[in-house]
Amino acid sequence: MKKHVSAVIFAIAIIVAAALLGNAIINRNKKSGTVDVTGLGQKNFTSDLVVWEGNFSRDNVDIKIAYADLERDRKEVLAYLVAKGIPKENIIFQAVSTIPQYRQNYSSSGNYMGQTFLGYELNQTLQVESKEVEKVEQISREITELLLQGVKFYSQAPRFYYTELESLKIEMISRATEDARIRAEKTAENSGARLGKLFSANMGIFQITGLNSTEDYSWGGTFNTSSKEKTASITMRLSYAVK
Repeated sequence: MKKHVSAVIFAIAIIVAAALLGNAIINRNKKSGTVDVTGLGQKNFTSDLVVWEGNFSRDNVDIKIAYADLERDRKEVLAYLVAKGIPKENIIFQAVSTIPQYRQNYSSSGNYMGQTFLGYELNQTLQVESKEVEKVEQISREITELLLQGVKFYSQAPRFYYTELESLKIEMISRATEDARIRAEKTAENSGARLGKLFSANMGIFQITGLNSTEDYSWGGTFNTSSKEKTASITMRLSYAVK
């Protein structure tokens, strides 16, 4: 009896093994796996918002005189900008900063002998934020004309921004995804396979660089503010099944 049972079990094992082997032979020639591709979405655009800052200063031993001189300068700066077409509401003057000035005294042998009070330096910074990018950019270059009026004005480089970044990101993601899909189809086609379902999609870092610049991308994302003309880009990494 035991021999009979053993023979039956042995026969079943042979049948199962044969079935598995046959299935392996059948599937051996089937194309399977995945293809991973990276697509790029890129677009050139022009900034639509400019932020520009500058500052002016006065110094005097008498702080009251220094402040009065600074106030006259503030009025001249305001009048100049308004005459150039900048609305008053777009011009923001920051609080006046006061810095005492000292001269360090040393003896002929190099020993420190205390300090001498020279007076006060008063500084005031202004900021202009405007959608009239070209106008403000031009004014930032011409503002040195105030030096001829005795105003010690120092202009900083304008910073350029884009107010439709969210819409731009969506467009870039769409472009990068389409680019990756086309690459995947070509890769599968060249391999004699067909593209299957999408397994995963991973978005890269959104980058904004100056147009035609040599700026490097960064892991955290580059965000150029020094160039009016910019290039936005993003990558999408897709993984597709192939069959």
